[in-house]
Amino acid sequence: MPEPAPRKHKVMDLTQGPISKTLLMFSLPVLGSSVLQSLNASINAIWVGRLLGENALTATANATLILLITLGVMFGTGMASTVLVGQAIGAKDLPRAKRVVGTGATFFVLTSLAMAIIGVSITDQVLHWMDTPPEARALAEDYLRVVFLAVPFMCSFAYLTMIQRGVGDARTPFRFMALASLLDVVFNPLLITGWGPFPELGIAGSATSMLLSQAIGLFSMLAYLYWRKAELRLTGGELHYLKPDSPILRTIVFKGLPMGGQMLVISSSAIVMMSMINAYGAQTAAAYAVAVQVWTYVQMPAMAIGAAVSSMAAHNVGAGKWDRVERSAHAGVMINVALTGGLVVLLYLLDPFVVDLFLPGQAASIAIAEHVNNIALWSFILFGVTFVLFGVVRSTGAVTPPLIILLISLLGVRIGFAKLLEPSWGQDAIWWSFPASMAVSASLAYAYYRWGGWRKARMHPHAPAREVEDAPDTGVGAPAIDAVVANEDAPELVSEAPKT
Repeated sequence: MPEPAPRKHKVMDLTQGPISKTLLMFSLPVLGSSVLQSLNASINAIWVGRLLGENALTATANATLILLITLGVMFGTGMASTVLVGQAIGAKDLPRAKRVVGTGATFFVLTSLAMAIIGVSITDQVLHWMDTPPEARALAEDYLRVVFLAVPFMCSFAYLTMIQRGVGDARTPFRFMALASLLDVVFNPLLITGWGPFPELGIAGSATSMLLSQAIGLFSMLAYLYWRKAELRLTGGELHYLKPDSPILRTIVFKGLPMGGQMLVISSSAIVMMSMINAYGAQTAAAYAVAVQVWTYVQMPAMAIGAAVSSMAAHNVGAGKWDRVERSAHAGVMINVALTGGLVVLLYLLDPFVVDLFLPGQAASIAIAEHVNNIALWSFILFGVTFVLFGVVRSTGAVTPPLIILLISLLGVRIGFAKLLEPSWGQDAIWWSFPASMAVSASLAYAYYRWGGWRKARMHPHAPAREVEDAPDTGVGAPAIDAVVANEDAPELVSEAPKT
């Protein structure tokens, strides 16, 4: 008896239905993916530290910083592709979406291969530039070379994940991210120690585990999407889409660079702040490291909602449903305040217990870490507002203003505040610089969202130009969440931006 044909791959229609419910359901798998990645990194760090010692852990930390900078550059071009796909799907223009997918895939594969080849050849020099400690240098070399070999698989997997989210499918990326994370956790100790049939590779085994898990995740997800006949798969007659479309490629690069630049600004600010904190000694540095671990999880709801609202807004921009773009922003901000705010309250209550998990018996460092969280933790609600609004404005192609806002708030306000007040406030100047900078970034993001020209921005080179007249009031604080939810099932209002 023949097996039944697989059901057609389904995605969420982000241009229809109740906004808050759709946004929340779309963001939950994105949040789950972020949690899995963080847990995966933490568990692998435990394996390396326990099996190979602190020098190996130092080596992986140095290599990971290089990897994050590399992936940060690729992140921007991936987000540009996501927005382009979202707009095309919203406009019901599948061929345009496939042109974006083909062009982006070729660009990602070729660029990541070039990065891998160059990275392997300059590994020694990169570690020298970073002043990697001599005792960890050889280990870092072995680890980083394999990490660079893994870059093409990591970048391609990340690109495929972002494209699927752009089309309205967050569940499939979550499933295969879970598979890759589980494989990485299992392979790590086996390849480090050489258990059973596995070779003993030492620290290179940890990097090889990353390479294998990412490659398996990538090819498994590709096979699944073709088996389920996903909308954006390229079949025999469509392989010509892999030949880069020049206007699309220019858009991916020039719109993607400012988004990748945001990651570089964040990394640069973190490095400067870390150097200031290191001057206060090991106890303060350890306390800050623990606070950052806590902050990583606090940021996750906002980042997931920001990514989800960006996809939803891009779909509705493509469909010309501007009322849903505005309401997506309102719902995203409200959901962020509820989720991040609830998590912040919970962590304030549990802070002594959480910090003690990382610093057992170290009373001085625990006290500092609790003090840092008391000052800065609440401000991640403002971070969430910023991230959501950035997601909305970039859905039209307005990518440079968010970069400028981060330059002002992180490099200007955060570092400037800390350095200016440190002589009189001491360490507290550093801790208060976080809420100060987040308040500025949230205020500027809101100002640009409400009064800026993001509605007139144009992302896709093949899309018709838009002219926005009498844009609706976008006061993010105006509608209460109940009002947003109450209006979600009403018939669509005629509030589209006029087309020329």
